[in-house]
Amino acid sequence: MRDDLQELVDEVSGVLAAPATLEDADFTLLTFCAHDDTGAGAMDAVRTRSILTRGSPPETRRWFEEFGIASAEGPLRTPADDEAGILTRLVIPVRHAGRTHGYLWLLDGGRIDPEDQDDPALATAVELAATAGRLLAERADDDDLGRPLAEALTGRAGVRSSAARLLGAAVGERSAQVLVVLAPGADGLPPDWRLPAAGAVATVLEDGTVAVLLPLPAATDLRPASALTAASLARLPAGSTAGVSQVRQGTAELPEQWQEAGAAAAVAAAVPRFSPVAHWAELGAWRLVTELSGPDPAVAPLLTDRTLTETAEVFLDSAGSASRAASALQIHRQTLYYRLSRIEALTGLDLAEGEDRLLLHAAVKAARLRSQG
Repeated sequence: MRDDLQELVDEVSGVLAAPATLEDADFTLLTFCAHDDTGAGAMDAVRTRSILTRGSPPETRRWFEEFGIASAEGPLRTPADDEAGILTRLVIPVRHAGRTHGYLWLLDGGRIDPEDQDDPALATAVELAATAGRLLAERADDDDLGRPLAEALTGRAGVRSSAARLLGAAVGERSAQVLVVLAPGADGLPPDWRLPAAGAVATVLEDGTVAVLLPLPAATDLRPASALTAASLARLPAGSTAGVSQVRQGTAELPEQWQEAGAAAAVAAAVPRFSPVAHWAELGAWRLVTELSGPDPAVAPLLTDRTLTETAEVFLDSAGSASRAASALQIHRQTLYYRLSRIEALTGLDLAEGEDRLLLHAAVKAARLRSQG
């Protein structure tokens, strides 16, 4: 039986022919199957909110727990609430060693009898739920791999190699995986924070960021990464961001993935359109900017003047269009021309020359990233 949570949820959905989600005991969404929301009863307000926010508010949790789901040892049904926009659900507790570790939720329209012991599809789903329970119970065991992950990312060359091999044996030497970096806001990690995901390996690095090695069902299936980053950020202070590396097979290139994910998290913090989660593969020209080590000496004097730096960035973002730049800055065009002349005087660059404009553009973008550090 496949032991990956995403594949497991997809299999439960297929067996019972109903959309399925998996949440932990705290109602944090761990993973979900693809939803065809064109069918009647495919989604309701609770499921939509759970998928969008990767969790449920306390009042929703209390409502469902009133029906005994926390102590149930087998499938049960929760009723609909038309006024609240809640559909009936089949709930299969995810248990291991006598403890409830989470829940499988299925919007089946009420057609499955949770007490039908002769239903082979339901029996298969219960077996899959038991597998999910074992995986969630093993979450604590994943913590033992936190130190090897840190060593694989930041240790000496020999240490990195041996740690990567150890991790490869644990997550699959040829398995698809990504590295996620969580960058907490100014307040850092809350004292009681924990990673809301199973099957992942996490470590807190010396700079306060969290690195997470996350196996994937397939190289093109990033749903586990989406669920993990959203659920993690929901428990972190405002201003926190996340970065997701390129997908790799195996663990031989973890340091490269760490650089990618860290750079993506920095871009997410500096550029609103990428916030709060940025993927290295989607950064475009920002990938080059993140590799710049510092400001060019010619541009350094400009960077001490925030107004002129902003003017240069907006002008170059506007492809050198004075009318567009002046409109974006909400200044008169003659004011823009005056500022541009000052920029040229400070830097010695000619903004009519393509190479000079490229140098300046890269420098001000890199300065934006450094200001978030």
